[in-house]
Amino acid sequence: MKVIIAGGGTGGHLFPGVALAETIQERHPEAQIIFVGTQKGLEAKVIPKTKYELKFISIQGFVGKSATQKLKAVISLFKSISESKEIISSFSPDVVFGVGGYASFPVVLIAALKKIPSIILEQNTVPGLANKILGRVASAIAITYPETIDYFPKQKVYLTGTPIRKKILEADSEKAKRIFNIEEGKLTILVFGGSLGARKINKAMTEALSYLLPLKDRIQIIHQTGEYDLNWVSTEYKNLSFKATVLPFIYEMAEAYSVADLVISRAGASTVAEITAIGKASILIPYPYAAYNHQEMNARRLLSRGACELILDRDLNGKSLAKKINEILNNPEVIKEMQRASLAFGKPKAGEKIIEIAETLIRRRNVSV
Repeated sequence: MKVIIAGGGTGGHLFPGVALAETIQERHPEAQIIFVGTQKGLEAKVIPKTKYELKFISIQGFVGKSATQKLKAVISLFKSISESKEIISSFSPDVVFGVGGYASFPVVLIAALKKIPSIILEQNTVPGLANKILGRVASAIAITYPETIDYFPKQKVYLTGTPIRKKILEADSEKAKRIFNIEEGKLTILVFGGSLGARKINKAMTEALSYLLPLKDRIQIIHQTGEYDLNWVSTEYKNLSFKATVLPFIYEMAEAYSVADLVISRAGASTVAEITAIGKASILIPYPYAAYNHQEMNARRLLSRGACELILDRDLNGKSLAKKINEILNNPEVIKEMQRASLAFGKPKAGEKIIEIAETLIRRRNVSV
């Protein structure tokens, strides 16, 4: 089996693609898999650390850009269509997956035009512009939430959930303790704001420390800050003598999850899928500028099930965050209830379902050829 996985830009798009690749190779060890993305996307940092090949196309973002940037984006689209044709012609894939992000658009489009089976993944309730268009031409659409069905041709839609990397489900907690210098007997808080960090969360967490002093000897913190905030966030923890491992980016996120008693993060679709697949208690802070406000929708679904606490970005500060942390960590039953509700919400077998759809599409094509 030969597979192209196109898209990325952020972890929310990229990591489901990595999860798909892992699932494919479990079922088809001989499979050849390549990723297609951009040099500016997170894939340029992450995929070279894996065993998969990465090819670049020139496409740029269009939505929310200035008139000049939109013109450049249109020019880059035509160039990317040509690059995608070349990649597909030289590789001859059996199936193409679009995992989201603008890099998925030209690759899936060309696959569809060439009658190559193509599947797009839509992790959010309301699809973005690229997937709305691709939904008309793709062979199948894998969605996470039932409400998304209304945006696509119903006969092509499958409710699968978002693929989870195998290591998220099977992380080595002993390895995690070494990596993050975890001390036995302390509650561990994992803080991150997406693959690039989130200054609002960084600021609120450091401001919360003065309110968390009574908990200082009972907790330890793993904090992904993004590159720009690393130094000052580290200094804030040191100034108040909190035990913290502060990093610009956490490559070993599976291990970080495995030792976390409480996750504080944005509410991107992949993050929600990961923390619910392994049943983690969380405080979710939706990114307020996400397209169609999808992060708040994601968080409110978990909140309605008792699987998380929610703080809107406009209400986020050190005091409000510390209040939620204290309420959760000072009540072991609250943590257990959130963990149970989170696990019930999760869909750890999403990747297998999507690969089964792909296998069916490939068989149908082979029969018809």
